Amino acid sequence: MMRQLLGEPDLLRTNPHLRSAPRTRLYSIERVRAVERSEEFRAASAAAARRSAAARAAALRRRREVLARIAAEPIEVPRPAPDRLAALAVEHRNRLDEERALWRKGHVADPATVDSAEPRALDRWKVDYLRHRMTRYDGILAELSGRTGRAAAEELLRHRIYAAISQAYPALARECERRLRERRFGPPPG
Repeated sequence: MMRQLLGEPDLLRTNPHLRSAPRTRLYSIERVRAVERSEEFRAASAAAARRSAAARAAALRRRREVLARIAAEPIEVPRPAPDRLAALAVEHRNRLDEERALWRKGHVADPATVDSAEPRALDRWKVDYLRHRMTRYDGILAELSGRTGRAAAEELLRHRIYAAISQAYPALARECERRLRERRFGPPPG
């Protein structure tokens, strides 16, 4: 609207924040006030407000559609027997640790066993294994990349996945809650 209604600036100055940026356009306050009193400004301002409201409504509609899709997505948690889940979780953890050793300089793989794992670590590995077994959800999120509501959809999906894991394996509920809490507030100090 400024270019349309005010035309050329009264003065061009070097951008005060970044010298290599385009020069700052300055307009006399009298010209600006005169334009703001014009019928042309009121019409352009009203049209801009309508466009803005329509864009907000469209974004809200798209966000609701994305969240409805995530809410309707069935969540299926694999349900191996507890001993089998522990073994699969340790295998998964060891595989990731070996991969990490290939691309992280100085990292040496340190294989674990079900018997050598401390209970809290084993719970973390079980939740990791179950979450990674649900890889189709990563594909759903990838489809939403760049779309309105993607961050909210990811949050909703994460909550639904951890709730499903907690329901299928009540002993893992504390670990699922910890992950959601840390995601929201960050890891505890110390």
